[in-house]
Amino acid sequence: MQFEPGDRRRVLPRHLRPQPEPDVFSYSIRAARSGDLPYVREIYNHFVSNSVVTLDERRSSIPYWREKFALLNKLGLPFLVAVSPAGVVIGYALAQPWAGKNAYRYTVEDSIYLGPGAGGKGLGAALLQALIDACEQLGIREMVAVISDTKADASIRLHARLGFVEAGRTGRVGHKFGRDLGTVYMRRALRPSRRRKFFSMSSGR
Repeated sequence: MQFEPGDRRRVLPRHLRPQPEPDVFSYSIRAARSGDLPYVREIYNHFVSNSVVTLDERRSSIPYWREKFALLNKLGLPFLVAVSPAGVVIGYALAQPWAGKNAYRYTVEDSIYLGPGAGGKGLGAALLQALIDACEQLGIREMVAVISDTKADASIRLHARLGFVEAGRTGRVGHKFGRDLGTVYMRRALRPSRRRKFFSMSSGR
């Protein structure tokens, strides 16, 4: 049957009309590349300027991230990014040396940040799990998280969900935006799949 122009029967009933495809939040996780660093810097600087999630008060620079990227590559530690289908970095996770002494070479500190709009969709858990898996494959035995104690409930819940337990708290060790801030320490024992290759993490002091 064909409808003539102006025939009201051309409008399908609501239940027969094509429904728009729902927006699907999708991403892939891979090792960071040097070209990702401007995106990583902007994600981190958003939190520097707008929150106490990080106690850094000065926005970071590209040379800073290049230096960190080179150090993690030298030490063989994971630096992961989550990338949208359009190729935009929407979050990152990295493991960095804990305390900078050689005796701590089997322990790392995690750092995870999500871009605006990427939170609350499971990305944080996916990045943290990928980071844990990568560290276990490298022979890391322990992962530590240092979390600001102000408005940090989401980060604490995320780490607890993935097996971290609270290891201690400090009070009023930081000061930002006119507020005194403490930290929450959480830790997780890892299950290394092989012996860690040794890299010196300090100058020997």
